[in-house]
Amino acid sequence: MQYKWTVLTNTTLSIIMTSMNMYIVLISLPTIFRGLNINPFAPGEFVYLLWVLMGYSVVLASILVTLGRISDMYGRARMYTWGFIVFTAASIALSLIPSGTGNSGLLWLIILRLVQAVGGGILMVNGIPLLTEAFPPNERGKALGINQVSFIIGSFLGLILGGLLSGYDWHLIFVVNVPFALAGMIWSIFKLKREKGTSTVPLDVPGNTSLAVGLIAISLGLTYALMPYGNSQLGWESPWVISSFAVGIISLVAFALIERRQVNPLFDLKLFKIKPFTYGTLSLFMNAMARGAIMFLIAIWLQGIYLPLHGISYTQTPFWAGVYMLPMMIGTVILGPIGGVLTDRYGARPFEVAGMIIIALSLYLLTLLPYNFSLVPFELILFINGLGNGLFSAPNTTSIMNALHPKDRAVGNGMRQTINNIGSTISMALFFTIAITIFTEYVPSQIAMVSAQYGLPPQITAFLSSLPATGLLFAAFLGINPSSAIPGNVQNVLPQSVLKMLDSNTFLPSVLGSPFMTGLRYSLYISVILVIVGAVFSAMKGKKYIYEEVIKS
Repeated sequence: MQYKWTVLTNTTLSIIMTSMNMYIVLISLPTIFRGLNINPFAPGEFVYLLWVLMGYSVVLASILVTLGRISDMYGRARMYTWGFIVFTAASIALSLIPSGTGNSGLLWLIILRLVQAVGGGILMVNGIPLLTEAFPPNERGKALGINQVSFIIGSFLGLILGGLLSGYDWHLIFVVNVPFALAGMIWSIFKLKREKGTSTVPLDVPGNTSLAVGLIAISLGLTYALMPYGNSQLGWESPWVISSFAVGIISLVAFALIERRQVNPLFDLKLFKIKPFTYGTLSLFMNAMARGAIMFLIAIWLQGIYLPLHGISYTQTPFWAGVYMLPMMIGTVILGPIGGVLTDRYGARPFEVAGMIIIALSLYLLTLLPYNFSLVPFELILFINGLGNGLFSAPNTTSIMNALHPKDRAVGNGMRQTINNIGSTISMALFFTIAITIFTEYVPSQIAMVSAQYGLPPQITAFLSSLPATGLLFAAFLGINPSSAIPGNVQNVLPQSVLKMLDSNTFLPSVLGSPFMTGLRYSLYISVILVIVGAVFSAMKGKKYIYEEVIKS
């Protein structure tokens, strides 16, 4: 086998594993939380959900550039193998967390997911540079297109396996990663060339520290801003949140000043002088901000509202949510490799722009649906979204990596992925803020209306209206009905008919459906604007540019 195909098969394996892990956790969160016996109505529980969702991307945003520099120093193939080792160890440890351990078990899950993110980050920061160096310029788009398809295959496996395995035992969600990780580790040890590091420069400790502190502090601020504070459902006025943002901004300003004076900076600002790198990265950032939280909100829409309204039991919603999201993956599989091949021949710009326009169109079409939608239009819109994402991703990555000097590709890829993960983190905070604000305004009146339809006692209506919006949103996603929030002494005197109504599959979705859709529409409008701005950045990249061709000329 030619070495380029050896690299492609190995990086394909790592992409399948990491994308499968991402989607299998997303689709299986209700099963995991129920298995650990988490009460979504208890104070402060929502923050655990946020950390399970955002912790992985926070770690990636904080350390990817550092991992890129370390890989340059010690050899990319060697570090790449270590990525498999760390990921394997974390996956095995996650599968050993006992069921029913509540918040202590959930805390261990969050910590081990952070460790898993380190392993995934090592694979991520080295996979694309290894692939870029193994293939000649005129074949990179095709290779990265195949790489994109492998991401979708992993996502497909994650959606399906998450739904299937969560019906048996939530531990299997993490066990399924292990064979992929072990195979990738062994394959990389015996088949990848162990070259010496391409860089002898020392690690930029001040830059590493200031960047990590800044990104972690701002991520903490964004996370806890979504928690109630005082009489508000959100915590933007919390001293802890304000302090986190202040520390984060100061650290990032210090980072920028440090990097300007460093002889060998961690975040090489000179790379932003390269037009395809700058505008390609900005376009990717806008895409991440637009789509980062939307996919999770769609999962909530399916698992917490639509599927229960259509008679699907909460134990089956992960599987069916995965099935319903498959058209998006199919669309990406169709256009991912085609976009890469077309980029090799004609350049990235027209296909990036077209992909972003298609994504914007699909997001707008979602705003036209009711919360209890017709299935065919919904699936068609997801398919169109997948087509746009497939057409955008490979050209964007190819143009960025082609524009970089080989010695800068690991750090440049780390910068690219860091900015992508920052966009995803901001997306979560932005769109959850919108959702919770809308919930706070509309849910109490919706509870009163639905309670009247169900004939619930006034005291129960008042109690349900007093529950935090975050708790109701969390409960809907986990499939836990609001009767569990009612104190036991009150439940004992309530008629069984009232408890039966509260425990029905339709009560909570009927309460949350309309407010959720209002919040989702606002989020989608903002996403459309962000994607259009990203399309403008893609259009500003200039003509086809490949570093090696410039050197030869």
